Amino acid sequence: MKEVPTADTPPPNPPGPGNWASRLTDPLHAHTAFSATLLLAGAVMVSRVIGYLREAYIAYAFGAGPETDAYVAAFTLPDWLNYLAAGGAASITFIAIYTRYCAEKREEDAQRAFSIILTVMTAVLTVGVVVGAVFARPIERVIFPKFTEEQLDLCVSLTRVLLPAQIFFYAGAIVSAVLMSRRYFLFPALGPLLYNVGIILGGVLLGSRLGVASLAVGALAGCIAGPFLVNVLGAARAGVSYRASFAVRDPVFLEWLRKSIPLMLGVTLVAADEWILRFFASGSVGDITRLNYAKRLFAVPIAVLGQATAQATLPFFAGLYGEKRFGDFAAAINKAVGRVSAVALLATAWMAAAALPAVDLVYRRGRFQFSDSTETAAYFFWFSLSLAFWAAQGLYARAFYAAGDTMTPMVAGTVVTLLSLPVYAWLFDARDVVGLAMASGVGILAHTVVLAVLLSRRRLVPLAELPWVEVAKAAATALVAWAAASGVARMIAIDGSHRADLKALALITVTWAGAVAAGLWLTRSQILTWLRRRP
Repeated sequence: MKEVPTADTPPPNPPGPGNWASRLTDPLHAHTAFSATLLLAGAVMVSRVIGYLREAYIAYAFGAGPETDAYVAAFTLPDWLNYLAAGGAASITFIAIYTRYCAEKREEDAQRAFSIILTVMTAVLTVGVVVGAVFARPIERVIFPKFTEEQLDLCVSLTRVLLPAQIFFYAGAIVSAVLMSRRYFLFPALGPLLYNVGIILGGVLLGSRLGVASLAVGALAGCIAGPFLVNVLGAARAGVSYRASFAVRDPVFLEWLRKSIPLMLGVTLVAADEWILRFFASGSVGDITRLNYAKRLFAVPIAVLGQATAQATLPFFAGLYGEKRFGDFAAAINKAVGRVSAVALLATAWMAAAALPAVDLVYRRGRFQFSDSTETAAYFFWFSLSLAFWAAQGLYARAFYAAGDTMTPMVAGTVVTLLSLPVYAWLFDARDVVGLAMASGVGILAHTVVLAVLLSRRRLVPLAELPWVEVAKAAATALVAWAAASGVARMIAIDGSHRADLKALALITVTWAGAVAAGLWLTRSQILTWLRRRP
């Protein structure tokens, strides 16, 4: 087996005077934490552009009505099954264990763990898919009690199409984790692109015959082609071998299971937020869909700033901790959180000011009307205020996972989720669906703070060493930029014209960029220096 680079092993193809872009797109280039983040952020951005085309097509073809509500709701049971079977844990706990084994020169243990976990958990998930399909109707009657019989029938049929995709999601996640542990990030970055393309092609090619069900068929096909096949091909090219094994008593499997059980049984707000939103919003036609459109647009900066950074840095965090470089481990996490939070605050200023013209330009066409844009923009505004917390919590959670502790963050996250439920209910009663978007932000704020405090109290990542000054400079600059951009936005009447949307976005962006540039210069911020670092 090839030697796998550890946290302090220089890449076998170190940066030289050549074209760095070609290194980023080399499938077997061993990345640094920064180049991996850059690659994944770029791939996520492209994926979100394709995702926008997906959502724009759905809005155009199906609007925001009972059918689209049923389609969005149909993802709830498959997502929950994937979460329960440790779909996320597959790439979280497995990366930490696999990377540690490689750092300790235990390549045979790493390979055995890969084969056993993939075999056993794929079999378990297959059983879960069958059970979920059989009992989909009574389960979804409980989850969505306000659906009409027609909506429930459609939701159940779509759920049964989407359930098998979880097998391929899971297997692809395991294989992707092996590639990322070896610092090969290109193939994992390509999977989501093909998944989104599959949904679009399903709608375009089959929409006239299957209606909204064509989207579910496209999602299943895209999942097989993207997250699964692309990573399998990458693993084959990287020389990764697989041998089916049900050795459930093997120590490497038992270690993975022990660390994954908390992630299987606990429920954090990161996963539960969308389920909670759908539950409360199911009583009014179109609300689930409009919330989903707002959340999908909000997912773009979350993915670029939070998801890509967390996904790229986990192998490096795990390597530092496995090598007992605890000071470097804490410093790396604080630096990553500080940078991501600062940039997220600046992005929030633009998003909050540009909510209505951005949403209207992105979604309004076909059956999606200006009134839908107005409601969706209100949700997007409140979602945008929590961007920094969504980005930071992913890094804090992975600090625990890299240290081999899955119990603490999961217990804490579950407690926060349970305590947040009355907040969702109260704000929903007080502010209707807008209150749900507000509650989402309150919940993720609490989740982030709890993780940060627990890490600091355990002396894993001292909270005092976070670059607070830089974060404060970014927050002050963001506040001024938002005020200036919002003032400009009020000068233009957004009345359903895409020309007005473009004009408003242009003025908002220029004003925001000018205010940000001036603020960063006046405060002598280090953000631009951070961003100029080469891969």
